[in-house]
Amino acid sequence: MATAKVPLSDLISLVSDPCRVDPRGSYPNLGIYSFARGVFGKPPIDGAQTSATTLYRVRSGQFIYSRLFAFEGAYAIVPAEMDGVFVSNEYPTFEVDQDHLLPRYLYWLFQRRDVWRQVAVGAKGMGDRRQRVHPDKVLSYRIDLPSLGDQHRIVEKLDRVAALVDERRNAIEAAERETQALLLKAFQRAIDGAPLRPMAEVAPLVRREVEIEATREYTEIGVRSFYNGIFHRRTMPGSEFSWQSLFWVKEGDLVFSNLMAWEKAIAVAEAHDEGTVGNHRMLTCEVNPKLATPGFLMAYFRTYEGFSSIVGHSPGTIARNKTLSSKKLPTILVPTPPVETQKWFDRLRAKTQEAHAIRANTAQDVESLIPAMLHEIFNGGAKAA
Repeated sequence: MATAKVPLSDLISLVSDPCRVDPRGSYPNLGIYSFARGVFGKPPIDGAQTSATTLYRVRSGQFIYSRLFAFEGAYAIVPAEMDGVFVSNEYPTFEVDQDHLLPRYLYWLFQRRDVWRQVAVGAKGMGDRRQRVHPDKVLSYRIDLPSLGDQHRIVEKLDRVAALVDERRNAIEAAERETQALLLKAFQRAIDGAPLRPMAEVAPLVRREVEIEATREYTEIGVRSFYNGIFHRRTMPGSEFSWQSLFWVKEGDLVFSNLMAWEKAIAVAEAHDEGTVGNHRMLTCEVNPKLATPGFLMAYFRTYEGFSSIVGHSPGTIARNKTLSSKKLPTILVPTPPVETQKWFDRLRAKTQEAHAIRANTAQDVESLIPAMLHEIFNGGAKAA
């Protein structure tokens, strides 16, 4: 189906509905999410507090964008519930000629990353991706313009699939929440009445000092915040490490970043971490197999109670100075039910992780569906459903 390619200036027009700011007034305000995720309500602008002398009223169905963040997709259509709210002059607003262009069609067109890039750099390929995008660049952008009937069919198809994607995404998130709730309940059952023992007994801090050889290569680890695991920072010859102390990491170690433990930088070393090294900031605890399993202790430190014990043993009043003390860590008390109970919980947790991986893959497939459809529909000219 052949379509005419026309500049947006033939289809949308820059509009302005200025309103003089009254110091006694309060003005509902909106912002625009990056990556074409729509608009959001911001706190009202207090006329007595703002430095702006003029604000601009927007209306439902108008096309709007952020000059500063257009390069990363801050484009949207004003929804009905935001009709009449106000923005600054950093948000150019356009009326859409709905006799020729559906606002929802324009919305879907601007879901595409290649469109943001093309608009940001302009027709001649000039410009900085972080440079404010002038309305002239938007207006000069040329689009394929199918008939209104074809636009309706394209919009209906994309909206229908988007609703199914949302439904599936919500189902995946609900299943994940339910699984985590059941896992926490199982953990609480496992520790009910269990004796508390200090980390010094259950998983003592160990320092396996490395005798650094200048020509040998060593892989240094770090621990990501928010329980996101161990990462390999760098691999370098020993000559590059000669100024510091290094310590061997073994599979099964419970590893704490003493600088970032307050931000949940806690992890269990896996098989591929065996033989890596950590600096003095990495606190490695070797779990006593007669008393605990690494996975069970990690599960405890992911609970509110367990993480609170970490924060409580990290002196300091400012976040970045809340260092987990190597002297205090061994004194933290942890629950120690029978090891067989801990292994039962570990097996249960492994099953939930398998389910999580399946859901994550499904979610990735679901999220890739809309971009694939947009590519199919808009590349080389829009096509009817």
